[in-house]
Parts: sequence; C-alpha cells; structure tokens
Amino acid sequence: MELIDGKKVAAEMKQEIAAKVAKLKEQGGKTPHLAAVLVGHDGGSETYVAYKIKDCEAVGFKSSLVRFEDDVTEEELLAKVDELNNDDDIDGFIVQLPLPAHINDQKVIEAINPKKDVDGFHPENLGRMVIGMPAFVSATPFGIVELLNRYNVETSGKNCVIVGRSNIVGRPLSILMSQKANNCTVTVAHSRTKNLEELCRSADILVAAIGSPEFVKGNMVKEGAVVVDVGTTRVKSDKTKSGWKLKGDVLFDEVAPRCSFITPVPGGVGPMTRVSLLHNTLLAATNQIYR
Repeated sequence: MELIDGKKVAAEMKQEIAAKVAKLKEQGGKTPHLAAVLVGHDGGSETYVAYKIKDCEAVGFKSSLVRFEDDVTEEELLAKVDELNNDDDIDGFIVQLPLPAHINDQKVIEAINPKKDVDGFHPENLGRMVIGMPAFVSATPFGIVELLNRYNVETSGKNCVIVGRSNIVGRPLSILMSQKANNCTVTVAHSRTKNLEELCRSADILVAAIGSPEFVKGNMVKEGAVVVDVGTTRVKSDKTKSGWKLKGDVLFDEVAPRCSFITPVPGGVGPMTRVSLLHNTLLAATNQIYR
C-alpha cells in the first residue's frame, strides 16, 4: 500500500505556480489577483478561506477578502458579484459555499462571469468541460485527477466507481475520468444505488465522495484497488485542542491494507483542492481558457 500524499504534491504545484508568477512579473505582466466572498462565520468556511489567502501569498498572488454577515440580502450579494465581475484588477473570484438558506446558491453561481469562475461551478464552464473544450474545472475533481497522474496510477481501461453525485465533485469527476486523457469506464453510485457494496468491490479506482464519515468499509474494497477519499466531515473529539477532528468517507484502518494506493484524511485530496484554485486563477490571469 502506498499513501498518496496530497500535501507533497500540492507543495510541488505551488512551487511550479510561484515560478510561473515570478516569470510573469519579470516580463512586466500583471500579478494574478484572487478574491473570495465569505458570508457569515461558518467554522469550516473561515478556515478554508484563511488557507486560500495564505496560499495566494505563498505563490505571489494578490488576494482580497469580502465579508458579509449572515443577514446579507441576496440582492446585496448579487450586487457585489456584479462589482467583482467588472473589476479589471480581479482575475478570478469565489463565493464560498454554503450560503445562508435565504440565498439561492445557484442564482449566485450563475451571476459570476464564467471568465472569472475559478471554482468551475458555472454551467458554462461545466458544459465546456463536458464537451472537451477549455474550461475552469472544479477544483476537487481537477485535484484528484492530478494526484492520480502524478502518482502514475494507471487509469486507461480501469473500472472507476464514484460514490457521490454532487455537481461539485461526483458528476464533474465522472466526466473527467471517462474522457480520453483517462479512459476509465465510470459508474456513479449514490445513496439509492442497489448492491452498493458489490459495485464498490468491482472498482479498480474507488472514489468516496458521499459525505458520510467512514462509510466505505474494508469489505467494500477489492484487493489492490486505488481508493480516493474526498470526505471531510468534522466530528467531535476530546483528543484535539479544537474539540473536533476531520473524518473521511473511508474507514482508513480497515481499507488501507487492501489498497495499492489510498489518500489519507487529512492530507490527501484537501490540499489539492486548494492548489487547484491557484492553478485556475493563473489560467484566468493569463487568458488560457477564454481567449
């Protein structure tokens, strides 16, 4: 069993991005600028956005943080999105999800200019990705594919089972894995899938993205499989200073001995999601997607 070290790969990618940014600045180019919009004080979102700001500093990006309280109106938020769309200094921006219940997430996503949609959530970017056009690919699916590629995991002709069908991870990842670059035969499973354990055991590459802590047990994984754990659920813990710890969707101690490769939680997919956002922002700043 080999551990797929997302921290290590993300650090390598950061160095690569930083070198490109330094060269861009040397040539008189514009410093890439990423903005984040944060509504409320959700603990997970606060932590994630703080990391994004540090990541920007590490690679030489400019970063901006726009904060709103939970009671911001949808109209006020959409007005800010429009302002960011029209700010020529900002190359890309994200609106951190989840949003309060009184705000329509999809309406906000669709209001973002696709050319600045570095989260890759806008229907235009998803559609472009589906038909193989240049697009901003959602950060987590892109990060997963990059991990597999950098660990030389063979994907061509393999059976890939993805447990989870969200528009952020499961669905876009299923498209990426089935495209010619990866050549997998893909099955998307979910909570209503019959014979789920049997289906998971058929996977050469098993991706757990269902959002249920330790859902995938040892009896659901065949010997020699590659397992990618996307889960990041906070659970209470009296063994940490914070009072909580992250749990993945895979029962690691049971599953790991059966795998050829496996991603840990934390330190697997999470760091790749963050660095993939930097990757997309650099693409936006250098007009690599929409020309």
